[in-house]
Amino acid sequence: MFQTQRPQHRTITTAHIAQTMTFLNMPAEEIKDKVDSEVANNPALEYIDERICPYCHRPLGPSGYCARCFAEKNVSEENVYFVSPRDELAVEYYQGGGYSGASSSEPDVDSAQPEDLASYVLRQIGADLEEDEKLIAAYLLTELDEDGFITSPVLEVASYYHVPVSKVEDVIEVIQRADPLGVGSSDPREALLIQLKHLSNLMSIPYQTEEVIRSSYDLLIHRKSREILQRHQLSLKQLQLIEKFIGENLNPYPGRSFWGERGMPGRPDVEVFHFPDVIVSYQNDDPRNQLIIEIVMPIRGYLRVNPAFKKEMKNAPEEKAEQWKSDLDRASLLVKSLDNRNNTMEMLMRAIIRYQEPFIRKGESELVSITRAEIAKELSVHESTISRAVANKSVMLPNRKVVPLSIFFDRSLNVRTVIRDLIRDEKKPLTDAGIVSILQGMGFDIARRTVAKYRAMEGILPARLRKAANGK
Repeated sequence: MFQTQRPQHRTITTAHIAQTMTFLNMPAEEIKDKVDSEVANNPALEYIDERICPYCHRPLGPSGYCARCFAEKNVSEENVYFVSPRDELAVEYYQGGGYSGASSSEPDVDSAQPEDLASYVLRQIGADLEEDEKLIAAYLLTELDEDGFITSPVLEVASYYHVPVSKVEDVIEVIQRADPLGVGSSDPREALLIQLKHLSNLMSIPYQTEEVIRSSYDLLIHRKSREILQRHQLSLKQLQLIEKFIGENLNPYPGRSFWGERGMPGRPDVEVFHFPDVIVSYQNDDPRNQLIIEIVMPIRGYLRVNPAFKKEMKNAPEEKAEQWKSDLDRASLLVKSLDNRNNTMEMLMRAIIRYQEPFIRKGESELVSITRAEIAKELSVHESTISRAVANKSVMLPNRKVVPLSIFFDRSLNVRTVIRDLIRDEKKPLTDAGIVSILQGMGFDIARRTVAKYRAMEGILPARLRKAANGK
Protein backbone atom coordinates (compact mmCIF):
# COMPACT_ATOMS: atom_id res chain seq x y z
CA MET A 1 0.00 0.00 0.00
CA PHE A 2 3.02 2.29 0.39
CA GLN A 3 4.75 1.33 -2.88
CA THR A 4 4.61 2.83 -6.34
CA GLN A 5 5.85 1.75 -9.75
CA ARG A 6 6.61 5.27 -11.00
CA PRO A 7 10.35 6.04 -10.73
CA GLN A 8 9.85 9.81 -10.77
CA HIS A 9 8.05 9.61 -7.42
CA ARG A 10 10.64 7.39 -5.73
CA THR A 11 12.09 10.14 -3.48
CA ILE A 12 8.78 11.48 -2.21
CA THR A 13 7.42 7.93 -1.79
CA THR A 14 10.46 6.96 0.27
CA ALA A 15 9.98 10.06 2.41
CA HIS A 16 6.27 9.20 2.73
CA ILE A 17 7.08 5.70 3.99
CA ALA A 18 9.68 7.01 6.44
CA GLN A 19 7.32 9.68 7.80
CA THR A 20 4.45 7.19 8.13
CA MET A 21 6.69 4.68 9.93
CA THR A 22 7.83 7.45 12.29
CA PHE A 23 4.24 8.45 13.07
CA LEU A 24 3.26 4.82 13.65
CA ASN A 25 5.99 4.42 16.25
CA MET A 26 5.41 7.74 18.06
CA PRO A 27 3.08 8.20 21.04
CA ALA A 28 0.11 10.48 20.35
CA GLU A 29 1.53 13.33 22.47
CA GLU A 30 4.77 13.39 20.44
CA ILE A 31 2.81 13.46 17.17
CA LYS A 32 0.73 16.36 18.48
CA ASP A 33 3.91 18.27 19.43
CA LYS A 34 5.40 17.65 15.99
CA VAL A 35 2.24 18.83 14.25
CA ASP A 36 2.13 21.97 16.43
CA SER A 37 5.76 22.70 15.53
CA GLU A 38 5.17 22.20 11.80
CA VAL A 39 2.05 24.38 11.80
CA ALA A 40 3.97 27.15 13.57
CA ASN A 41 6.86 27.03 11.09
CA ASN A 42 5.30 26.07 7.77
CA PRO A 43 2.92 28.59 6.09
CA ALA A 44 1.77 25.88 3.65
CA LEU A 45 0.24 23.88 6.49
CA GLU A 46 -3.13 24.85 7.96
CA TYR A 47 -4.67 23.58 11.19
CA ILE A 48 -8.42 23.99 11.53
CA ASP A 49 -9.36 23.84 15.19
CA GLU A 50 -12.72 22.16 14.68
CA ARG A 51 -13.93 18.61 15.19
CA ILE A 52 -14.22 17.45 11.57
CA CYS A 53 -14.81 13.97 10.15
CA PRO A 54 -11.41 12.66 8.96
CA TYR A 55 -13.13 10.90 6.02
CA CYS A 56 -15.55 13.43 4.46
CA HIS A 57 -14.41 16.58 6.36
CA ARG A 58 -17.92 17.47 7.53
CA PRO A 59 -18.32 18.97 11.05
CA LEU A 60 -18.94 16.40 13.77
CA GLY A 61 -21.76 16.50 16.27
CA PRO A 62 -21.65 15.67 19.99
CA SER A 63 -21.60 11.91 19.26
CA GLY A 64 -17.96 12.17 18.09
CA TYR A 65 -18.50 10.39 14.77
CA CYS A 66 -19.93 11.20 11.34
CA ALA A 67 -23.26 9.39 10.95
CA ARG A 68 -22.93 9.25 7.16
CA CYS A 69 -19.42 7.79 7.03
CA PHE A 70 -20.17 5.65 10.07
CA ALA A 71 -22.92 3.89 8.12
CA GLU A 72 -21.09 3.70 4.77
CA LYS A 73 -17.84 2.26 6.13
CA ASN A 74 -19.43 -0.42 8.30
CA VAL A 75 -22.33 -1.59 6.14
CA SER A 76 -20.99 -5.18 5.88
CA GLU A 77 -19.30 -5.39 9.30
CA GLU A 78 -20.66 -7.08 12.41
CA ASN A 79 -18.70 -4.59 14.51
CA VAL A 80 -18.27 -0.85 13.95
CA TYR A 81 -14.95 0.94 13.32
CA PHE A 82 -14.28 4.64 12.97
CA VAL A 83 -11.50 7.21 13.38
CA SER A 84 -12.33 10.18 15.60
CA PRO A 85 -10.56 13.47 16.45
CA ARG A 86 -8.90 13.68 19.84
CA ASP A 87 -11.12 15.21 22.53
CA GLU A 88 -8.90 17.38 24.75
CA LEU A 89 -11.45 17.46 27.58
CA ALA A 90 -11.48 13.68 27.59
CA VAL A 91 -7.67 13.64 27.58
CA GLU A 92 -7.60 15.74 30.75
CA TYR A 93 -10.12 13.38 32.34
CA TYR A 94 -8.23 10.22 31.44
CA GLN A 95 -5.00 11.74 32.75
CA GLY A 96 -6.60 12.02 36.15
CA GLY A 97 -7.83 15.61 36.21
CA GLY A 98 -11.49 14.88 35.68
CA TYR A 99 -13.98 17.34 34.23
CA SER A 100 -17.38 18.67 35.07
CA GLY A 101 -20.11 16.13 34.48
CA ALA A 102 -17.71 13.24 33.98
CA SER A 103 -18.71 9.74 34.90
CA SER A 104 -17.52 8.64 38.30
CA SER A 105 -16.23 5.43 36.74
CA GLU A 106 -12.54 6.05 36.08
CA PRO A 107 -10.56 3.94 33.65
CA ASP A 108 -8.47 1.18 35.17
CA VAL A 109 -5.01 1.78 33.73
CA ASP A 110 -3.05 -1.44 33.58
CA SER A 111 -0.24 -0.22 31.30
CA ALA A 112 1.44 2.13 33.76
CA GLN A 113 5.21 1.80 33.62
CA PRO A 114 7.53 4.71 34.28
CA GLU A 115 9.78 3.48 31.47
CA ASP A 116 9.66 0.64 28.97
CA LEU A 117 12.56 -1.74 28.39
CA ALA A 118 13.63 -0.21 25.06
CA SER A 119 13.85 3.29 26.56
CA TYR A 120 15.60 1.99 29.66
CA VAL A 121 18.32 0.25 27.65
CA LEU A 122 18.75 3.10 25.16
CA ARG A 123 19.23 5.56 28.04
CA GLN A 124 22.11 3.41 29.36
CA ILE A 125 23.98 2.97 26.09
CA GLY A 126 23.30 6.31 24.38
CA ALA A 127 26.57 7.89 25.48
CA ASP A 128 28.56 4.99 23.98
CA LEU A 129 27.03 5.28 20.50
CA GLU A 130 27.47 7.59 17.52
CA GLU A 131 24.36 9.29 16.15
CA ASP A 132 23.87 6.76 13.33
CA GLU A 133 24.40 3.92 15.81
CA LYS A 134 21.68 5.34 18.06
CA LEU A 135 19.19 5.04 15.19
CA ILE A 136 20.16 1.40 14.70
CA ALA A 137 19.93 0.73 18.44
CA ALA A 138 16.49 2.37 18.68
CA TYR A 139 15.24 0.25 15.77
CA LEU A 140 16.59 -2.97 17.28
CA LEU A 141 15.20 -2.19 20.74
CA THR A 142 11.70 -1.47 19.45
CA GLU A 143 11.78 -4.93 17.87
CA LEU A 144 12.53 -6.74 21.16
CA ASP A 145 10.04 -9.47 22.01
CA GLU A 146 8.58 -10.03 25.47
CA ASP A 147 11.61 -12.11 26.49
CA GLY A 148 14.07 -9.34 25.57
CA PHE A 149 15.32 -11.03 22.39
CA ILE A 150 16.01 -9.20 19.12
CA THR A 151 13.65 -10.38 16.40
CA SER A 152 14.99 -8.43 13.39
CA PRO A 153 17.51 -10.25 11.15
CA VAL A 154 20.88 -8.48 11.26
CA LEU A 155 21.19 -8.51 7.46
CA GLU A 156 17.78 -6.86 7.10
CA VAL A 157 18.69 -4.08 9.54
CA ALA A 158 22.05 -3.52 7.83
CA SER A 159 20.33 -3.28 4.46
CA TYR A 160 17.69 -0.86 5.79
CA TYR A 161 20.31 1.54 7.18
CA HIS A 162 22.86 0.94 4.38
CA VAL A 163 25.62 -0.06 6.79
CA PRO A 164 27.89 -3.12 7.05
CA VAL A 165 26.57 -6.11 8.99
CA SER A 166 29.52 -5.70 11.35
CA LYS A 167 28.25 -2.27 12.41
CA VAL A 168 24.85 -3.70 13.40
CA GLU A 169 26.59 -6.53 15.27
CA ASP A 170 28.70 -3.99 17.17
CA VAL A 171 25.54 -2.13 18.25
CA ILE A 172 23.94 -5.40 19.39
CA GLU A 173 27.03 -6.19 21.45
CA VAL A 174 26.69 -2.84 23.24
CA ILE A 175 23.00 -3.52 23.90
CA GLN A 176 23.79 -6.95 25.36
CA ARG A 177 26.08 -5.41 27.98
CA ALA A 178 23.28 -3.20 29.31
CA ASP A 179 20.93 -4.00 32.19
CA PRO A 180 19.21 -6.47 32.16
CA LEU A 181 22.32 -8.36 31.13
CA GLY A 182 21.79 -10.40 27.98
CA VAL A 183 18.97 -8.25 26.58
CA GLY A 184 19.28 -8.12 22.82
CA SER A 185 20.36 -11.74 22.54
CA SER A 186 18.98 -13.97 19.82
CA ASP A 187 17.89 -16.82 22.13
CA PRO A 188 18.07 -18.07 25.77
CA ARG A 189 21.40 -19.83 25.23
CA GLU A 190 23.13 -16.68 24.04
CA ALA A 191 21.62 -14.70 26.95
CA LEU A 192 22.99 -17.22 29.46
CA LEU A 193 26.46 -17.16 27.89
CA ILE A 194 26.58 -13.35 27.98
CA GLN A 195 25.57 -13.32 31.64
CA LEU A 196 28.09 -16.05 32.42
CA LYS A 197 30.93 -14.12 30.77
CA HIS A 198 30.11 -11.09 32.92
CA LEU A 199 29.87 -13.13 36.14
CA SER A 200 33.17 -14.89 35.47
CA ASN A 201 34.94 -11.66 36.47
CA LEU A 202 33.00 -11.46 39.73
CA MET A 203 32.69 -14.98 41.11
CA SER A 204 33.85 -18.57 40.78
CA ILE A 205 32.05 -20.49 38.03
CA PRO A 206 31.50 -24.27 38.39
CA TYR A 207 33.69 -26.42 36.14
CA GLN A 208 32.43 -26.75 32.52
CA THR A 209 29.36 -24.52 33.05
CA GLU A 210 30.06 -22.60 29.84
CA GLU A 211 30.65 -25.79 27.82
CA VAL A 212 27.40 -27.34 29.07
CA ILE A 213 25.37 -24.24 28.19
CA ARG A 214 27.06 -23.78 24.82
CA SER A 215 26.87 -27.34 23.48
CA SER A 216 24.23 -29.07 25.62
CA TYR A 217 21.62 -26.40 26.30
CA ASP A 218 18.77 -28.45 24.80
CA LEU A 219 19.76 -31.44 26.91
CA LEU A 220 19.96 -29.21 29.97
CA ILE A 221 16.45 -27.76 29.65
CA HIS A 222 15.03 -31.23 29.00
CA ARG A 223 16.88 -32.54 32.08
CA LYS A 224 18.66 -35.28 30.13
CA SER A 225 21.33 -35.67 32.78
CA ARG A 226 22.74 -38.98 31.55
CA GLU A 227 23.53 -37.61 28.08
CA ILE A 228 25.16 -34.50 29.59
CA LEU A 229 27.29 -36.56 31.97
CA GLN A 230 28.51 -38.76 29.12
CA ARG A 231 29.16 -35.88 26.69
CA HIS A 232 31.13 -33.75 29.16
CA GLN A 233 32.65 -36.48 31.34
CA LEU A 234 31.15 -34.97 34.48
CA SER A 235 30.18 -36.51 37.81
CA LEU A 236 26.59 -36.19 39.00
CA LYS A 237 27.71 -33.83 41.76
CA GLN A 238 29.45 -31.56 39.23
CA LEU A 239 26.33 -31.40 37.08
CA GLN A 240 24.17 -30.60 40.10
CA LEU A 241 26.51 -27.71 40.96
CA ILE A 242 26.18 -26.39 37.40
CA GLU A 243 22.39 -26.62 37.49
CA LYS A 244 22.25 -24.92 40.88
CA PHE A 245 24.54 -22.11 39.72
CA ILE A 246 22.45 -21.48 36.59
CA GLY A 247 19.21 -21.51 38.56
CA GLU A 248 20.48 -19.06 41.18
CA ASN A 249 22.51 -16.65 39.03
CA LEU A 250 21.36 -16.68 35.39
CA ASN A 251 18.13 -15.78 33.61
CA PRO A 252 17.45 -17.15 30.12
CA TYR A 253 14.74 -14.52 29.56
CA PRO A 254 16.33 -11.13 30.38
CA GLY A 255 13.24 -9.16 29.31
CA ARG A 256 11.23 -10.78 32.09
CA SER A 257 13.77 -10.18 34.83
CA PHE A 258 13.80 -7.26 37.26
CA TRP A 259 15.41 -4.26 35.59
CA GLY A 260 15.74 -0.64 36.60
CA GLU A 261 13.14 0.12 39.22
CA ARG A 262 10.67 -2.40 37.86
CA GLY A 263 9.52 -4.89 40.47
CA MET A 264 11.79 -3.53 43.19
CA PRO A 265 10.53 -4.62 46.63
CA GLY A 266 8.87 -1.95 48.71
CA ARG A 267 8.42 0.43 45.80
CA PRO A 268 4.80 1.21 44.96
CA ASP A 269 3.75 1.03 41.32
CA VAL A 270 3.74 4.39 39.60
CA GLU A 271 0.38 5.09 38.00
CA VAL A 272 0.64 6.98 34.73
CA PHE A 273 -2.74 7.68 33.17
CA HIS A 274 -2.61 7.50 29.39
CA PHE A 275 -5.44 8.59 27.13
CA PRO A 276 -6.09 5.41 25.11
CA ASP A 277 -5.24 5.34 21.40
CA VAL A 278 -8.15 2.96 20.80
CA ILE A 279 -11.45 2.73 22.69
CA VAL A 280 -13.48 -0.48 22.48
CA SER A 281 -17.02 -0.45 23.84
CA TYR A 282 -20.39 -2.12 23.44
CA GLN A 283 -23.12 -0.36 21.52
CA ASN A 284 -25.35 1.30 24.12
CA ASP A 285 -23.07 -0.26 26.81
CA ASP A 286 -24.88 -3.57 26.36
CA PRO A 287 -22.54 -6.64 26.19
CA ARG A 288 -25.08 -8.39 23.95
CA ASN A 289 -24.59 -5.77 21.25
CA GLN A 290 -21.87 -5.29 18.64
CA LEU A 291 -18.50 -3.81 19.48
CA ILE A 292 -17.72 -0.17 18.72
CA ILE A 293 -14.02 0.37 17.94
CA GLU A 294 -12.91 4.01 17.99
CA ILE A 295 -9.39 4.83 16.75
CA VAL A 296 -8.46 8.16 18.31
CA MET A 297 -6.47 10.61 16.18
CA PRO A 298 -3.45 12.32 17.81
CA ILE A 299 -4.93 15.79 17.16
CA ARG A 300 -8.29 17.38 17.85
CA GLY A 301 -8.72 19.40 14.69
CA TYR A 302 -8.16 18.94 10.99
CA LEU A 303 -4.85 19.32 9.16
CA ARG A 304 -4.66 20.30 5.48
CA VAL A 305 -2.47 21.98 2.88
CA ASN A 306 -3.28 25.70 3.00
CA PRO A 307 -5.39 26.33 -0.16
CA ALA A 308 -4.50 30.03 -0.24
CA PHE A 309 -0.77 29.23 -0.12
CA LYS A 310 -1.17 26.62 -2.86
CA LYS A 311 -3.04 29.09 -5.05
CA GLU A 312 -0.31 31.70 -4.61
CA MET A 313 2.45 29.29 -5.69
CA LYS A 314 2.16 30.43 -9.31
CA ASN A 315 2.85 34.02 -8.17
CA ALA A 316 5.84 33.10 -6.00
CA PRO A 317 8.80 35.50 -6.29
CA GLU A 318 11.72 33.89 -8.08
CA GLU A 319 13.97 34.05 -5.01
CA LYS A 320 11.30 32.33 -2.87
CA ALA A 321 9.94 29.79 -5.35
CA GLU A 322 12.19 26.97 -4.19
CA GLN A 323 11.43 27.58 -0.51
CA TRP A 324 7.69 27.78 -1.16
CA LYS A 325 7.77 24.52 -3.09
CA SER A 326 9.69 22.89 -0.24
CA ASP A 327 7.08 24.15 2.27
CA LEU A 328 4.28 22.81 0.09
CA ASP A 329 5.93 19.39 -0.29
CA ARG A 330 6.51 19.15 3.48
CA ALA A 331 2.92 20.10 4.23
CA SER A 332 1.53 17.58 1.74
CA LEU A 333 3.83 14.87 3.10
CA LEU A 334 2.78 15.50 6.70
CA VAL A 335 -0.95 15.43 5.88
CA LYS A 336 -0.67 12.21 3.83
CA SER A 337 1.54 10.48 6.38
CA LEU A 338 -0.80 11.32 9.25
CA ASP A 339 -3.78 10.02 7.27
CA ASN A 340 -1.84 6.88 6.44
CA ARG A 341 -1.01 6.38 10.11
CA ASN A 342 -4.69 6.58 11.05
CA ASN A 343 -5.72 4.22 8.23
CA THR A 344 -3.06 1.69 9.24
CA MET A 345 -4.28 1.78 12.86
CA GLU A 346 -7.84 1.13 11.69
CA MET A 347 -6.70 -1.72 9.44
CA LEU A 348 -4.72 -3.23 12.33
CA MET A 349 -7.67 -3.07 14.73
CA ARG A 350 -9.98 -4.74 12.22
CA ALA A 351 -7.54 -7.65 11.97
CA ILE A 352 -7.02 -7.88 15.74
CA ILE A 353 -10.73 -7.84 16.56
CA ARG A 354 -11.39 -10.67 14.10
CA TYR A 355 -9.17 -12.87 16.29
CA GLN A 356 -9.59 -11.38 19.76
CA GLU A 357 -13.29 -10.57 20.09
CA PRO A 358 -13.79 -13.55 22.47
CA PHE A 359 -10.98 -12.19 24.68
CA ILE A 360 -12.61 -8.75 24.77
CA ARG A 361 -16.01 -10.17 25.65
CA LYS A 362 -15.10 -13.06 27.96
CA GLY A 363 -11.68 -12.38 29.46
CA GLU A 364 -8.03 -13.39 29.43
CA SER A 365 -8.57 -17.14 29.14
CA GLU A 366 -10.06 -16.60 25.66
CA LEU A 367 -6.99 -14.84 24.21
CA VAL A 368 -6.07 -16.34 20.84
CA SER A 369 -2.38 -16.94 20.13
CA ILE A 370 -1.43 -14.73 17.18
CA THR A 371 1.81 -13.04 16.20
CA ARG A 372 2.67 -9.72 14.60
CA ALA A 373 4.06 -11.67 11.64
CA GLU A 374 0.71 -13.40 11.05
CA ILE A 375 -1.17 -10.10 11.11
CA ALA A 376 1.45 -8.53 8.81
CA LYS A 377 1.02 -11.37 6.29
CA GLU A 378 -2.76 -11.05 6.44
CA LEU A 379 -2.58 -7.29 5.78
CA SER A 380 0.22 -7.60 3.18
CA VAL A 381 2.59 -5.28 5.05
CA HIS A 382 6.03 -5.77 6.60
CA GLU A 383 6.16 -7.14 10.14
CA SER A 384 8.03 -4.01 11.28
CA THR A 385 4.97 -1.94 10.24
CA ILE A 386 2.81 -3.91 12.67
CA SER A 387 5.48 -3.69 15.39
CA ARG A 388 5.55 0.09 15.05
CA ALA A 389 1.76 0.35 15.00
CA VAL A 390 1.55 -1.64 18.24
CA ALA A 391 4.44 0.12 20.05
CA ASN A 392 3.59 2.85 22.59
CA LYS A 393 -0.17 2.36 22.12
CA SER A 394 -2.90 1.55 24.61
CA VAL A 395 -6.50 0.40 24.26
CA MET A 396 -9.43 0.79 26.63
CA LEU A 397 -11.60 -2.34 26.83
CA PRO A 398 -15.36 -2.31 27.49
CA ASN A 399 -14.69 -2.93 31.20
CA ARG A 400 -12.78 0.42 31.17
CA LYS A 401 -9.46 -1.30 31.74
CA VAL A 402 -6.67 0.40 29.79
CA VAL A 403 -4.02 -2.07 28.61
CA PRO A 404 -1.11 -2.00 26.17
CA LEU A 405 -2.12 -2.79 22.59
CA SER A 406 0.60 -5.44 22.67
CA ILE A 407 -1.55 -7.52 25.05
CA PHE A 408 -3.38 -8.90 22.01
CA PHE A 409 -0.11 -10.59 21.00
CA ASP A 410 0.75 -12.00 24.43
CA ARG A 411 0.73 -15.69 23.55
CA SER A 412 1.14 -16.76 27.16
CA LEU A 413 -1.70 -14.77 28.74
CA ASN A 414 -4.50 -17.30 28.33
CA VAL A 415 -2.35 -20.16 29.69
CA ARG A 416 -1.12 -18.00 32.58
CA THR A 417 -4.73 -17.17 33.42
CA VAL A 418 -5.66 -20.86 33.57
CA ILE A 419 -2.59 -21.64 35.73
CA ARG A 420 -3.48 -18.77 38.06
CA ASP A 421 -7.05 -20.04 38.39
CA LEU A 422 -5.93 -23.64 39.00
CA ILE A 423 -3.59 -22.58 41.80
CA ARG A 424 -6.19 -20.24 43.28
CA ASP A 425 -8.69 -23.11 43.53
CA GLU A 426 -6.26 -25.89 44.53
CA LYS A 427 -7.17 -28.00 47.54
CA LYS A 428 -3.52 -28.88 48.09
CA PRO A 429 -0.51 -27.36 46.30
CA LEU A 430 -0.24 -28.54 42.70
CA THR A 431 3.24 -29.31 41.42
CA ASP A 432 4.31 -27.99 38.02
CA ALA A 433 4.11 -31.56 36.69
CA GLY A 434 0.57 -31.83 38.05
CA ILE A 435 -0.40 -28.57 36.36
CA VAL A 436 1.06 -29.86 33.08
CA SER A 437 -1.18 -32.95 33.29
CA ILE A 438 -4.29 -30.83 33.87
CA LEU A 439 -3.40 -28.40 31.07
CA GLN A 440 -2.72 -31.22 28.63
CA GLY A 441 -6.14 -32.63 29.50
CA MET A 442 -7.57 -29.21 28.58
CA GLY A 443 -5.85 -29.29 25.20
CA PHE A 444 -2.74 -27.21 25.98
CA ASP A 445 0.53 -28.65 24.65
CA ILE A 446 2.93 -27.35 27.27
CA ALA A 447 6.18 -28.41 28.95
CA ARG A 448 6.86 -28.42 32.69
CA ARG A 449 9.58 -25.76 32.37
CA THR A 450 7.09 -23.50 30.58
CA VAL A 451 4.61 -23.90 33.43
CA ALA A 452 7.39 -22.98 35.88
CA LYS A 453 8.22 -19.91 33.77
CA TYR A 454 4.58 -18.74 33.59
CA ARG A 455 4.06 -19.40 37.30
CA ALA A 456 7.09 -17.22 38.08
CA MET A 457 5.75 -14.48 35.79
CA GLU A 458 2.54 -14.46 37.85
CA GLY A 459 4.56 -14.19 41.07
CA ILE A 460 3.36 -17.60 42.31
CA LEU A 461 5.64 -19.69 44.53
CA PRO A 462 6.54 -23.35 43.77
CA ALA A 463 4.29 -26.02 45.32
CA ARG A 464 6.65 -26.83 48.19
CA LEU A 465 6.87 -23.17 49.23
CA ARG A 466 3.11 -22.66 48.88
CA LYS A 467 2.65 -25.71 51.09
CA ALA A 468 5.03 -24.29 53.71
CA ALA A 469 3.43 -20.84 53.53
CA ASN A 470 -0.13 -22.16 53.88
CA GLY A 471 0.64 -25.02 56.25
CA LYS A 472 -1.05 -27.51 53.92
